[in-house]
Amino acid sequence: MPLTRRNWLALCAAGVASGAAPLQEQFRQIAAATDGTVGISALHLATGRRASWNGGQRFPLASVCKLPIAMQMLALVDSGRHSLAGEIEVLPQDILPWVSPIAERWPRQRRFPLDEMLRLMLQQSDNTAVQTLYRVGGGSQALAERLRQWKIDGLRIDRTEGQCTLDAAGVTHAPPAEQRTGAVITKLLAGTTPAARHAALLRFIDDPRDTATPDATVQLLARAFRGDLLRPPTTARLQQMLEGTVTGQQRLRGLLPANTVVAHKTGTTATEQGLNGGTNDVGVITLPNGKLAIAIYIKASTRSLAVRERVIARAALAAFTAFRDPL
Repeated sequence: MPLTRRNWLALCAAGVASGAAPLQEQFRQIAAATDGTVGISALHLATGRRASWNGGQRFPLASVCKLPIAMQMLALVDSGRHSLAGEIEVLPQDILPWVSPIAERWPRQRRFPLDEMLRLMLQQSDNTAVQTLYRVGGGSQALAERLRQWKIDGLRIDRTEGQCTLDAAGVTHAPPAEQRTGAVITKLLAGTTPAARHAALLRFIDDPRDTATPDATVQLLARAFRGDLLRPPTTARLQQMLEGTVTGQQRLRGLLPANTVVAHKTGTTATEQGLNGGTNDVGVITLPNGKLAIAIYIKASTRSLAVRERVIARAALAAFTAFRDPL
């Protein structure tokens, strides 16, 4: 979609700074490298300058859901219902054997400090941790209430990690959640056909559940890093954990200057018959002149992972370059 005069006037009416329109055009050009839909939103916290491309469209969260789930648990720490040092019991139905250091240690170890679970969930995208903390944090109803309390519109979390995985793979007949061990889920996934998984992934991409808009994600990041949502100690711990993320090193971080501080959370869905549901990276980049909240989502792309990650890296660099100098 070209940047028309009408679009430009709409941007100005929305209060977008004069320096943002060329950046939006860069976003459009970068997005053209993939056949999927790309959504980008960027906000400079100190000045309020912003730019976006498809910022109001919904995209599958994938593991980006772990960020608001972590924030929900930290809010419960703030309220005194949990402590970072307190131990959380991991139940059999919480175990997801893919991408999970916790699952590798279970059942030899069944209880884990909350702080460690949060760290593994954010930094290594531990799926057992998110399955457990979704349950402990009150599930979809508690998360929806928290987001309403924080006045975050355009972001929703509706299902467990395990349920999302089953739905994306087209598994329609599964035992009750309390009976779904990792082994059961793995067997259910193995029983689906490539064609069924591909059709299910197309439905999953269009499903409004467990999605976010780039603009809503940036709003959540900005308010979190400004200290509007959590108390200072938990805000600092959240930032520290996100700065230690080891996944997606070729995404937001990929083309930025060495030693740039990036606090971020990645997300990636399955790929079926060449179709990837979602490839994401969201976070806050420290610039010489402040912090930049940025969210980049790609959905329904048949390009390789390397191409998708390059799109994210190029968009992050464009935003970094545009916002690092004062107007």
